Amino acid sequence: MSDFACLGLLGGFDCTVGDQRYSLPLGTQRLLALLALQEGGTHRSTAAELLWPDSSVARAAGNLRSALWRGRQLGDVPLVENVGPRLRLTRDVHVDVRRTHTGVARALRGESTPDDPHFGALVVALSLELLPSWCDEWLLLERERWDQVRVHALEGIAELLLAEARYLEAMQTALAAVAVEPIRETAHRIVIEVHLAEGNAASALRHYHKYRTQLHRELGVAPSARLARLASTLLPS
Repeated sequence: MSDFACLGLLGGFDCTVGDQRYSLPLGTQRLLALLALQEGGTHRSTAAELLWPDSSVARAAGNLRSALWRGRQLGDVPLVENVGPRLRLTRDVHVDVRRTHTGVARALRGESTPDDPHFGALVVALSLELLPSWCDEWLLLERERWDQVRVHALEGIAELLLAEARYLEAMQTALAAVAVEPIRETAHRIVIEVHLAEGNAASALRHYHKYRTQLHRELGVAPSARLARLASTLLPS
């Protein structure tokens, strides 16, 4: 018997207890996902309103009761508990988003290194979208928050890897950040710096021109003066 459950939201919803994966009704998945993203829990009425915004108050409350009944406990592991009128996940539920937040904090404080066996898994997790196939309105803000966390974390980790001359890993991590925010300059600058550190000036200049063209086409603006100065060092005198 396992004494905890694992709830995955990155790349899609997943719920396991020990070696057993559970296929849960959509309403229960949505409730567990909401509680996973609200560490302090949420009021029952708020949960019902967020999850079933087009239903009447009575119907939404009924849907919530059904979702709770199906997902309050899996096997011998309790998933949801009441704290007064609030609902929250129990301590027996491990959430991948929360674990990734903790891993990012440790990495950026220097408490874990690229040689740590979990370091690569952290970069993989940061490359994943939050419940990508879901269209719930309440999830839009949560997804935006996650994207901001992961792009900043990927950039910070890429710079750590660059400083340790782990160029392939730094490049892959920087490009993962570019994939999250394609027009954000910081990640593109790191890509260029990795090329330069490897002695690939032509690749660095090509990436700069590609990014400059993208900015002009999509926003009608130019790269920052800092990035332009970096590129200017690559041009023939």
